[in-house]
This record gives sequence, C-alpha cells and structure tokens, in this order.
Amino acid sequence: MTIDLEALGRIEPGPPPVLDPERHYLEGPREDVAAYLLTLDAINFGSGWFPTLRKRPGSSGYYTVAWALADRFREHGPWTNEELRALGAAEVARVLEQDPEHELMELYARALRELGEFLGDRGALEVVAEAGGSAERLAETLAAGMPMFDDRGFWKRAQIVPNDLALAGLAEFDDIDHLTIFADNLVPHVLRVDGVLRYDPDLAARIDREELLPPGEQEQEIRACAVHACELIAARLGVPPRILDTWLWNRGQGPRYKARPRHRTRTTAY
Repeated sequence: MTIDLEALGRIEPGPPPVLDPERHYLEGPREDVAAYLLTLDAINFGSGWFPTLRKRPGSSGYYTVAWALADRFREHGPWTNEELRALGAAEVARVLEQDPEHELMELYARALRELGEFLGDRGALEVVAEAGGSAERLAETLAAGMPMFDDRGFWKRAQIVPNDLALAGLAEFDDIDHLTIFADNLVPHVLRVDGVLRYDPDLAARIDREELLPPGEQEQEIRACAVHACELIAARLGVPPRILDTWLWNRGQGPRYKARPRHRTRTTAY
C-alpha cells in the first residue's frame, strides 16, 4: 500500500461533528446517557458482519445497533452492572432486533459482560472522573480493563469513548485533540475512493470481489496507512484527527462510497 501525497488536498472540510439525536440516546439524565455511550462503544464493532444484519430503514449497521440500543434505554433505562454481567446472546438479539443465532450476538453479549465486570460497582461517570480530564488516560483505562477494547496499535473503540462523551457534552478532556482517527474499515475506504490510499492490485481485487480479509497483517496495514494519512491531512487542514475522522466517516455514507466494496474483516476491533 502507498499514500499518494499529491492527493491529500482532495479531502475537504465538513460540518462540525454531532451525534444524531434520534439514533442515539442523548436526552436522558447525564448518568444514563453516559451509560448508553459506554454501552454502545462496548459493542461498536462487527463491521465484517454488517452485511448480514437486519438493518433499520435507511440505516447502516452501526446506526441500526445504536438506534435499537437507544430505544431500549428510552423504554427501560440502562442495564444495571449486575444485569450486564449476566447478559446472554438472546437478550442482546431481542434488544437489537436480530437473530439470536447470529454469531455477532454472542460477541456483543460477551463484550457487555466484560463491561459489567470492568465497572464493578461504578457508574460510567465515575469511570470518566477517574481519568482526571484526560482522554488518553480514559482510553488507556478502558483498553487495560477490557480485553475486547484492547485493539493494540489503534484503540479504535477505547479512543472513541472520550470523543463521544465530549460530543454529548458530558465531559471535557484537556488532551482530546491528541486522539488519532478511530481506525475502522470505512475511513480507509473513503481515502481509497478519493485516491489518497493506493492498494496493491491483488489486495484491491480481493476487496472488490468482497472477500473477507482475515484479522491480521493486511487489514492492519490498511488501517495503519489510514491513520498516517489522516495525520498528514489533519495537519494540512489545521484540525484534530478526531474531527477529520467524523468528516470522512460521514462522507462515507454517500452513494459514491457505498457503490464500491470496502474491506471487511470479522473482528471485535471495529
């Protein structure tokens, strides 16, 4: 893979990042909203399986999960930590409106049980307070405390938690602009379509045939190149990489980007 430095200027600024207030639960008490965001980001993975999910109308895999979880919080509030520790695939599937036999439902249940163990007797805002106003410290705590958050070298979900909390107005972090992009499979796809990332012909052909890439070297190289390219683009545009991530992710919802396959890997990292 290579980065076309001449193409970096093709990336244009977008609107300020916001969380969709319909497809996210943002209107409740602060503790409940914080619990929602931490719960959502605990299961903010599975893009390799997303083509096999039952989607809500007009929604991607991520938004399908986020919206269904939001509706659960609106109707019943958050799970207690004890309930999280006991969750099974059937309950998760019921909440997310999916087949309980789907492989992702047990992975989600495992991630939520892990979250319940990590929290112990604490609430989400207590975990945030323990980070002492540091996004990096919060991400480190999440990655150290939950194996499914420990996406070595990227920390996609561990980093997105403080970003989401900040967007929701629940926390302020002095170092939040030190975060990298939240390396997944969509941002590199946008960079590929826009000519910034150039894939080796064999790899490009596999992706275009919609073959699954195994977790490991190839998909990590794609993500790593996206992180590096975005550091360069963010410096040119004078914005933090986390803001650039949102611009690119939102751009990826457009038909031009959805018309071409992106890489898919069945992993709990993203």
